[in-house]
Amino acid sequence: MKKIDRTVIDELFVPIPTGTVEMRDDRTKKAWTVKIEPFLLSRFPITQELYQAFTNDNTSTFRGNQLPVETVSWIEAITFCNRLSESIGKNPCYSIDLKAEKVTLNSKADGFRLPTEAEWQYACQAGTQHIRYGALEEIAWTKTNSNNQTQEVGQKQPNDWGLYDMLGNVWEWCTDIYDETVYGSYRVFRGGGWCDQERSVMATTRRRSHPFSFKIDDLGFRIATSPIPPL
Repeated sequence: MKKIDRTVIDELFVPIPTGTVEMRDDRTKKAWTVKIEPFLLSRFPITQELYQAFTNDNTSTFRGNQLPVETVSWIEAITFCNRLSESIGKNPCYSIDLKAEKVTLNSKADGFRLPTEAEWQYACQAGTQHIRYGALEEIAWTKTNSNNQTQEVGQKQPNDWGLYDMLGNVWEWCTDIYDETVYGSYRVFRGGGWCDQERSVMATTRRRSHPFSFKIDDLGFRIATSPIPPL
């Protein structure tokens, strides 16, 4: 596993301020409000270069160092989070039992994790209630402009908080279970991908699938962490 300086990792992140976000689920017609505490979110989806550095693996369908990692399951995404945490002496956020397919999140840990879906939507909307943060062609890689594959991160316009590719390119896994009573352990992913039509590429669109077995060529992730405490 690669060793990397703490400052290099810190530079990956954008600070997200406190606030609230209005959530909804089109399947159940429910709406709810979530308070967001300050956190840090990676400005890009995790690239293949970074993913491979800490896993010695790359299962992506489309290959390139600065392409987002994809064809990656939820469990593989959180395993990356733990390995990155350990590499710079942070406490891993996830306890993983692969045999039992059981995962426990330690919300007090100072390591890296997937964002909650409320954090993800709040960061995508940059504190607004807009379904997009600009004209879709200018901010996202979708079916109309992607050339039927992922594209290097950071080429489209960021949102007002400096986050790139929140919409389009690849969907992004979130920490949350979607609806345990109906879908069991299925986890949420957000944001739309390179092969999606305009109607699917919105800050409010929710999808879900199996955390251990589901992986596809338009699904990746970005990571979050708690703010660095003042000295």
